[in-house]
Amino acid sequence: MKLALYSVAMLAFLNFSCTDKSTLEKSTTELTDKKSMIKTEDLSYGINGVTHRSFAAYKTDSEGPLPVVFVLPEWWGLNDYVKNRAKQLAELGYYAVAVDYYGDGKVVETPEEAQKLSSHFYKIPIDARRMFDAAKNKVIIAENADHTRMAIVGYCFGGAQALNMGRTYNDFKGVVSFHGNLTTGIRAKNNKVKYLVLNGAADTLVPQEEIANYKKEMDSAKIDYKFVNYPDALHAFTNPEATATGKKFNIPVAYNKAADEKSWNEMKAFLAGVLK
Repeated sequence: MKLALYSVAMLAFLNFSCTDKSTLEKSTTELTDKKSMIKTEDLSYGINGVTHRSFAAYKTDSEGPLPVVFVLPEWWGLNDYVKNRAKQLAELGYYAVAVDYYGDGKVVETPEEAQKLSSHFYKIPIDARRMFDAAKNKVIIAENADHTRMAIVGYCFGGAQALNMGRTYNDFKGVVSFHGNLTTGIRAKNNKVKYLVLNGAADTLVPQEEIANYKKEMDSAKIDYKFVNYPDALHAFTNPEATATGKKFNIPVAYNKAADEKSWNEMKAFLAGVLK
C-alpha cells in the first residue's frame, strides 16, 4: 500500500516538475572552444540496443586527470540547459558529464512526454541505476577523468536521481540537488557521501512535510548533509526559462536570479571542499 501511494504521489509530482526544454544542440563531438579552452564531446555507449550520448566538457589546458562531476538533467532530457551547466563546471576545472537518460540525446517537447519517460525511473529505480552505471563506466576509462574524485549534481528530476545515486554508491565524495524531489524511493544510508540540498522556500512541489521527512531520514542515518532554503524561490529557480515555462503550461515554476546565483556559489564551495 505504501509503495502504491508513493507511486501515485510521485506521478502527481511529475505532472508539474521542472521547466521547459531548450533546443537541442547540434552534435558537439570533438568540438573545441578555443577562447575558453573547453573541449566538449559525446560519450557514446549502448544500452538495450539504444545509443546513449552523454555530454562531456573539460579544459584542455589542465595538467593531469580532473575531478569528475556528473550532471543529471531535468526531466526534459539532454537539452542546452544541462549542457551549459556542464560547460560551467568545466570552467571551474572539473571533468563534467551531463548524463543521457533517454537515449540518442533525446529532448522532449511537452510535460506529458517528460512525465511518461521520467516516471519510469522513479517506479523502477534499478533502471535509473543502469543508465547511470553505463555513463559512469565510460567516464572511469576516460583519460582526462580522475575517478577517485567524483561528485554528482542534479536538477529537478536529476536532483532526485542524484540523491538516489549517492545512496546507492560508496565511491562519490558528494551530491548536490537543485530544486529536486526529496522522496525518492531509496532509503538513506550512512556511506560517508556528503549531501547539499538547495531548495526553493516557496516551492509548492516540495512541501514542508516532505522536507521534514527528508531531514528526519538523514538525521536518523547520521548522514553529513546541508539543507538550504532560498526565500521566495519557486521550483526550477535556477533555469532562466522557468518563468516562461510556468506561464506556458500553467505550472508553479519560475526563475529566481538571486537564488540561482547564491545556490551556484554554495555548490562551488561544496565541490571545492569534497573534491580537493
